[in-house]
Amino acid sequence: GMTYKDSGVDIDAGAELVRRIAKMCPDVGGFGGLFPFGDSYLIAGTDGVGTKLKLAFDLDKHDTVGIDLVAMSVNDIITSGAKPLFFLDYFATGALDVDKAEKVIAGIVEGCNQSDCGLLGGETAEMPGFYPDGEYDLSGFAVGSVKKEALVDGSKITVGDKLVGLPSSGVHSNGFSLVRRVLAASGSTMADPCPGTEGTIGDALIKPTVIYTRQVLAACDALEVKGAAHITGGGFTENIPRVLPKGKGYGVKIELGSWPVLPIFKWIQENGSIEEMEMLRTFNMGIGMMLVMDAESFAKLEEGACDIGPYYVVGEVVEGEGVEYTGSME
Repeated sequence: GMTYKDSGVDIDAGAELVRRIAKMCPDVGGFGGLFPFGDSYLIAGTDGVGTKLKLAFDLDKHDTVGIDLVAMSVNDIITSGAKPLFFLDYFATGALDVDKAEKVIAGIVEGCNQSDCGLLGGETAEMPGFYPDGEYDLSGFAVGSVKKEALVDGSKITVGDKLVGLPSSGVHSNGFSLVRRVLAASGSTMADPCPGTEGTIGDALIKPTVIYTRQVLAACDALEVKGAAHITGGGFTENIPRVLPKGKGYGVKIELGSWPVLPIFKWIQENGSIEEMEMLRTFNMGIGMMLVMDAESFAKLEEGACDIGPYYVVGEVVEGEGVEYTGSME
């Protein structure tokens, strides 16, 4: 079966680079960087949209990748309980196509509206000969703030805490190098219907990433959220351990089948003959944000203490290491 590494992305090499950077800058490694500022922390994050942009070029659809751009940074900083304050964008292209760029920026503005943050500024770089015709690249930078006493940092997580998952809209913005290989190998085109949905494969793949600002901040206000993980590249397997307190010997147990796996993931898995564990360390599989809370906070959530939309209890914190999966994906 296909793996993410075969498609040219080496998760292990990425982890090694983070290790080397950590030697130079010991504070790197969480989902967002913390900067003490009076009685608060400023939290900053940066990201791009990755090879999902190739999909936008192929579909000639440019009005939603800006939402993905904002989502990738904002979803990282809200895992600390931070309220997003402002966003900056960088748009680079060979020759500026004003109409196309306007659509991209409109998506960024929409993403900022969904995040309740301001688009403070940006850079448009025109670099002839640097990009193929009609293509562009994006990166974004988000800054938020959280009171020091309200910081969500995973330090209070303990055995028995529940993992509450918030549904994703689809592949979000990670794993597209593998998706594009699967698409090529399957003989399908993006115009073909996506089984289990009313739309095409292209529709399912380009769907913008969910921005979880309102859900996560509502939960942080009303409950004691002990940790939060944005499920991006590396899936459950790589992202959930990042929020557990170090050195305590905690892992998590995930109950496969406790949430609906979206049809697009089934299509990817079948057409790429991808093993279940490879899917779980590459894609979000239908859960884009994970909240960790104790039984008491979960009871309050069940009683309606706050409205975070649909959620699924997908597992719990256990003694052990890493992520252990039980059950099977439906």
